[in-house]
Amino acid sequence: MKLLRYGPQGQEKPGILDEDGKIRDLSAHAQDINPKFLASGGIKSLEKIDVSSLPLIEGTPRIGPCIGNIGKFLCIGLNYSDHAAETGSKIPEHPILFQKATSAVVGPYDTVEIPRGSKTTDWEVELGVIIGKKAKYVSQSDAFDHVAGYCVVNDVSERTYQKSLSGQWTKGKSCDTFGPTGPWLVTRDEVADPQSLDLYCNVNGDRRQTGNTSKMIFNVAQIIEHLSSLMSLLPGDIIATGTPPGVGLGMKPEPVFLKPGDTMELGVEGLGVQKQSLIQG
Repeated sequence: MKLLRYGPQGQEKPGILDEDGKIRDLSAHAQDINPKFLASGGIKSLEKIDVSSLPLIEGTPRIGPCIGNIGKFLCIGLNYSDHAAETGSKIPEHPILFQKATSAVVGPYDTVEIPRGSKTTDWEVELGVIIGKKAKYVSQSDAFDHVAGYCVVNDVSERTYQKSLSGQWTKGKSCDTFGPTGPWLVTRDEVADPQSLDLYCNVNGDRRQTGNTSKMIFNVAQIIEHLSSLMSLLPGDIIATGTPPGVGLGMKPEPVFLKPGDTMELGVEGLGVQKQSLIQG
C-alpha cells in the first residue's frame, strides 16, 4: 500500500493510492496516518479494503508529509561509504546520530526556505524508515517486524550552522522546511529489500546525487538494533538513513549551494518523487 496525507497544511486527510495512481479518501477508515494509527494496527486493518470502492479525490490537492505528528526524527550521518569519501571523513565505527526538529517537516512538494543569511544550504536525498511498533533492545533478525514502511526524505542542511555554530549537527538540520517527507508511506510488504534501492537528486535539472542503498555502511536492520539499544523507538518515529555522494558541500573544484529560485527533484526507487522550489526565508 501507498498511504498519504492530502489537503491544506495542518488539515491533512488520510488517503491511499489506487492501482491507477489516483488518490482515494481513507477518512471512513482512519482519522489520520499518524502514530496512533500505526500503533493500533491501522495498516493491517486496511488490507481487506476494496480500494477502488473508496471515494476518488478529484483534482491535484496538496500532498502533506506522509505521516502526521511525528514523534522523533532521527538521522544517521555519513552512512554511505562513497559519501564519507567525498567529504574526506573517516568511516564511523558506530552510526552517527543527530536529530532533526519535527517543526522542520513539510510536504514533498512544499516550498523550502533558505534561512536568513544562509550561504551554504545543501540537499540530501535519503531513505526514510517509519517505525510501526515499539522497538526496544531489538535484534537485527527482528528489526523489520517493527517497521511500518518507507518514504523519501530530503535532509536539507545548512552547512555553516552544522559545522561552525558549535554544538551538534542538529543546528544545521532543523531550520523550518528542512524536512520534506513523503509523498507516500510505502508499506513494508512492497519493499522487498531496502538495501537495493536506487536514489537520486537533481538540482535545476542537473543530476547531483546518484546512489544505491547497498552502499550504506550500517544497513537498516543494524541501525534499528543500535538505536533501540539506546532508546525506545515508537510508532511514528522516522529514521533518515543517510545520503549518497553528490551533495553541494562535496562538489569540486568548489562547493555549490542552493539559492532562491533553485529547484530540487529527488526520489527513491519505488517510494515516489519529491519536488521543491527554494525561496528566501
